[in-house]
Amino acid sequence: MKTHYQILIVGGGNAGISVAAQLLRKKSDLDIGIVDPSEKHYYQPGWTLVGGGVSDINKTVRKEKDVIPEKAAWIKDAVDEFQPENNSLTCKSGTKLTYDYLIVAPGIQLDWHKIKGLKENLGKNGVCSNYTFETAPYTFRSLQKMGAGKAIFTAPGTPVKCGAAPQMIMYLAADFLRKHGFLKRSKVHFYTGGSIILGVKKYAAALNKVVARYGIETHFVHNLVEIDGERRIAYFETKNGNDEVVRVAQDFDMIHVTPPQSAPDFIKKSPLAVKDNPLGWVDLNKDTMQHNHFANIFGCGDAGSTPNSKTGSAIRKQVPVLVKNLLSLMSGKSLDEKYNGYASCPLVTGYGKVILSEFDYRNEPLETFPFDQGKERYSMWLLKTKVLPWLYWNKILKGTI
Repeated sequence: MKTHYQILIVGGGNAGISVAAQLLRKKSDLDIGIVDPSEKHYYQPGWTLVGGGVSDINKTVRKEKDVIPEKAAWIKDAVDEFQPENNSLTCKSGTKLTYDYLIVAPGIQLDWHKIKGLKENLGKNGVCSNYTFETAPYTFRSLQKMGAGKAIFTAPGTPVKCGAAPQMIMYLAADFLRKHGFLKRSKVHFYTGGSIILGVKKYAAALNKVVARYGIETHFVHNLVEIDGERRIAYFETKNGNDEVVRVAQDFDMIHVTPPQSAPDFIKKSPLAVKDNPLGWVDLNKDTMQHNHFANIFGCGDAGSTPNSKTGSAIRKQVPVLVKNLLSLMSGKSLDEKYNGYASCPLVTGYGKVILSEFDYRNEPLETFPFDQGKERYSMWLLKTKVLPWLYWNKILKGTI
């Protein structure tokens, strides 16, 4: 078995596959290996639409072997430990791999265990989450079953992939209740560990109008800590006026949970992680995507420490920067390409309604189209539901955009 690669990529998700594909398009004779244990590859942005009853879950998955670039080697294993000082890593199987250059793109970890009672209740008792392929369809089934009732939607205090996704399913649910005549007799609550609805002022103002339209009750700086599925009670922690931590109970008919998220554990415990950071992000230069301590290591995607919103659109802008800088390093040239923190999120605010948010590191709008993107538009709904999935499978993973 081959154990040395010129370029070794950890992670076969959006970031890892896109990097490999773009590198090989630039230089087809590169020796690239991709380490990933997964048999399946998912288009995760589609799961919000699945939870809202819009999309078929089976259209969001393909075989991993079918998205691996033809000239790259797939090492079907998981990483256990990094030894960057020796340009090597050890897999779960015990196999040791060495490299000249390493790209770390393992994606983000869902920390279900940090909420007591969540794992054992997920997929029953009205406890939903669009964050896995297996559980996303249950969200819509719960919504259909609820009728007039109380629906809770949560967001943790940690960064999450697509920061607005916890809200998007809430808006779809509220619109579903409205369409079926239940909204006025229902209560919709948003509990978030954050202190504001969204970090970009222009789009936050638009979302606040959506919240008011549906009559959603917002609760900021509230973190979900426990779920009692049998009694259908959720427990949150917040602080009172004396800055003391207090526990708040809220009953529900259905609850959609966005779990706390962090870098994978094998990153957290490694020399690649930001020192003393409990979430364990890969320690990257926010401009060049190069590791801050190991010059022959780069990274991109949701596990990175770059302070951008963790979205597929951010990956699409990070990848060409990483590719050009890595090839420059290999040629003995300076790293001149810079990532500006671009991220985009099509904010689904109801059926047929999307606000296309685009912004940079400063949380300033960085818009593409010659119209006001702070307004809900059906054209952007078509972008979200039709265009972007097609681009993902046919262009992004093939390295052509």
